[in-house]
Amino acid sequence: MRVALLQMNGGIDPAANARTIVEAVAEAKAGGAAMLFTPEMSNLIDRDRERAAASIVAEADDPVLVLVRTAARAEGLWVHLGSLAVRRADGRFANRSFVIDAGGEVRARYDKLHLFDVDVGGGDRWRESAVYAPGEGAVVVGTPVGPLGPTICYDLRFAELYHALAVAGAHVLAVPAAFTRPTGAAHWHLLLRARAAETGCFVIAAAQTGEHEDGRATYGHSLVVDPWGEVLLDMGEAPGLGFAEIEAERVAEVRARIPVLDHARAIPPVEVAQ
Repeated sequence: MRVALLQMNGGIDPAANARTIVEAVAEAKAGGAAMLFTPEMSNLIDRDRERAAASIVAEADDPVLVLVRTAARAEGLWVHLGSLAVRRADGRFANRSFVIDAGGEVRARYDKLHLFDVDVGGGDRWRESAVYAPGEGAVVVGTPVGPLGPTICYDLRFAELYHALAVAGAHVLAVPAAFTRPTGAAHWHLLLRARAAETGCFVIAAAQTGEHEDGRATYGHSLVVDPWGEVLLDMGEAPGLGFAEIEAERVAEVRARIPVLDHARAIPPVEVAQ
């Protein structure tokens, strides 16, 4: 089964970002992909909160979602729209991913559970919770490439989420991201390979890359990792479309060799010795 990943250098204009994604849908279909994966914040990359707020609308009104659903239907291609910034009914924002089928219908939604509130050094400070509300649940959805568990970026550091998705039946884990360069260089490959190997799942991670209009810089290196932890695709730093082949039977093969999901036990309370 062939998958396509869009590595984006997203900007502050949702219309321009939508054009990039719609073009990628057509290219992915022409390239023989069964499904296209896009990065976190596919509709908008903008650190200026006041300016960004003018472009963040309710899901039903989001022009990027409308155009991508239309393109998916026109091409007959499944799309994992890594995430969009959308406005919730309570006025807060959500960082939300969408799984869209070949008929353009939304099959699943996932709001980012873990929000990026960190100081990574060198004056690089992030407070995602100042703008976004955290999600309240996780989901596994059937797709042409296998049962898929969507996650988003900073979720990657919380292994228990990926274990829960695998136990719930996921064979493929999606990790769309806009990783910073310092944290990407230190941990991106390490964590993605670990999440694959410890769950026996394929991991598909489409990423933002390069210098963005709002002044931030992202790491790129969109990856596909197999259930043994082997990297099948590393897109480096250039924006564009990449393809990888995944073999569904590989999940069962790896899990038979090291059945970690079968061996997992509930962790008892930890005693702190004096």
